[in-house]
Parts: sequence; C-alpha cells; structure tokens
Amino acid sequence: MSKLPLTLALVSVLAVTAAAQAPTFKRTVLQQADISVAGREAVTARADIPAGVSAGRHTHPGEEIGYVLEGTVIVEINGASKTLKAGDTFLVPANTPHNATNNGTAAAAIIGTYIVEKGKPLATPVK
Repeated sequence: MSKLPLTLALVSVLAVTAAAQAPTFKRTVLQQADISVAGREAVTARADIPAGVSAGRHTHPGEEIGYVLEGTVIVEINGASKTLKAGDTFLVPANTPHNATNNGTAAAAIIGTYIVEKGKPLATPVK
C-alpha cells in the first residue's frame, strides 16, 4: 500500500494551516459617530500591521488623519513615500490611493481618524 496519498494530504493540510496563520493587516473600528456635517461621519480605528506586511493600496471616501502609535511604517501617498515612526502623523486626502507597509522587524500600529461619507465602505481596495 502506497503512502503517497497520505503524504500529499498531510502536505496540503500543512500548507493550508501555514497560510491561515500568516500575519495580516487588521483594522479595528474603535468608534463611529455622526458629525455636524450632513452626510459625513467620524470613524476612529486602530490599524495593526505585522512586520513585513502591507495594508495594500486602497482609498477612503473622505480624509484620513493618521498617527503612528508604535513601530515604523512606510506610507505611500500619490506616488511619494515617507518613512514614519511612532509619534509621527500623516494626512491622506479623500479618495486618494495610498498604502502603508511595515518593513521593520516589529509590529506597527496606526490610529486613524476618518471623516468620511456616511454609508460608504471605510476602505476600498485599488486594483
């Protein structure tokens, strides 16, 4: 009896398990509330970016005002990139493609405040 099918099954399970455990970008909404501007809301979120991970190019239906809470990230806006460390801030104009990448060896975290159009997705991937 051949052990090849069992070996292939084991390799497949290990590959799926490794992929499921791969670190990923995570955004956690901390608060969301209407503001005094009709049709807009404020959203505060924490973005956790493990070492070696990128958020992926995306847009927001309004402005993002960001603060690097911990770690170091490369923020790319309109083709220009800047390395930011804990305590640094940035602003992304509405509907502007951008990305954040953690090229460091430790986790990074960003607090973002978004002033966005109510009822739209907070982030939309850019192809």
